[in-house]
Parts: sequence; C-alpha cells; structure tokens
Amino acid sequence: MKRSQERGSAMLVTMIIIAALLGGAAVLASMQMSSNRSTELTRNGLASLYCAEAGVIAAHTAIGGSYDSWNAALAANIAADPTGRTLIQPAWLNNTVFDHDLDNDGIDDFTVSIRDNDDELGTLQPDRDSDERVFIVSRCIKYPDTPKQVEELIHYVPAANPYKDLEGGVNSRGNDNDNRP
Repeated sequence: MKRSQERGSAMLVTMIIIAALLGGAAVLASMQMSSNRSTELTRNGLASLYCAEAGVIAAHTAIGGSYDSWNAALAANIAADPTGRTLIQPAWLNNTVFDHDLDNDGIDDFTVSIRDNDDELGTLQPDRDSDERVFIVSRCIKYPDTPKQVEELIHYVPAANPYKDLEGGVNSRGNDNDNRP
C-alpha cells in the first residue's frame, strides 16, 4: 500500500481556521469588555456630576445662613493648604446641618466647602471675604474612579424689610432723599 502525500493536510487547514476563529473571538471579547468599561465610566461620570450638583443645592441654605462663619472656614482652608487647592469641609457643614448621603446607604456621597472668589484689589487674601461672595465647592466622593467637583458663586444678601416707598438705599436702591444737596 502506498501512502498519499496529502494525508493530514485537511487537519492542518482545520487547525489554522480554528486558531483564527479563536483569535477573532478573543479580540471581539476584548473590544466588548473595553466598551462596557467605557460605558460604565461615562455613566459613573454623569452620576458623579449629578451627585456634586446635589451637594451644591443642599448646601445653599446652610452656607447662606452661616455668613458669620465664612472667614473662619476660608482661613482654615488656607491653614490646611496655603496653595488653596485642597479644601476642607467646615464643621458647621456636617451631617447635622443637611444630609450628605443621597442614596441612604449610611455613607457620605459628597463633601462641601467654600472658597474665596478673588475679590480683592491688589494683593489677594483668600483667607477672608470682603464682598459677601464665595464659591460653594461640592465634590462627589461616591465614585472614586470619576470624581467630579462643582462650584457655584453665591452672594450673601442680608435680610432687610424696608418700607416699600422709603427704601433709602436698602438693597442698593435709592430714594429722593439720596439726591439732597
């Protein structure tokens, strides 16, 4: 009996095709996992942004009502980091003032602090406020892979109850008495 020279070549071709299919499947699986991770990062990034925005909204009333504590908080920030890059949450903005836990899991989702708005002429003094305006800075800490920070400038306006027709300069409005000689 003579053996054919072509015996086993079908098996070799089959092995090459199977190896190519397995390689293609591995590439597709890798691409899908990468796409899933990208989608997760995008979703967490948006959730982190919404979390930080919720912190700003929650802090509005507390910060506006604590105007007397602004300078102490600004000074504490500069004492902790003279560059002003690291902000600390003042004690008067803790969980007893408003809830920092958005999803009720018992863990704070954001931190809130304030930062001066560079309001001085000449030499900047970031440790005190001089124009009744500060930035509320909220940083979402729930998503460590995609941290987001939101800042909003607020203006403290003291409550005043002037008579309607006799405002006399209250709330930056004058009356006829302001034009006296």
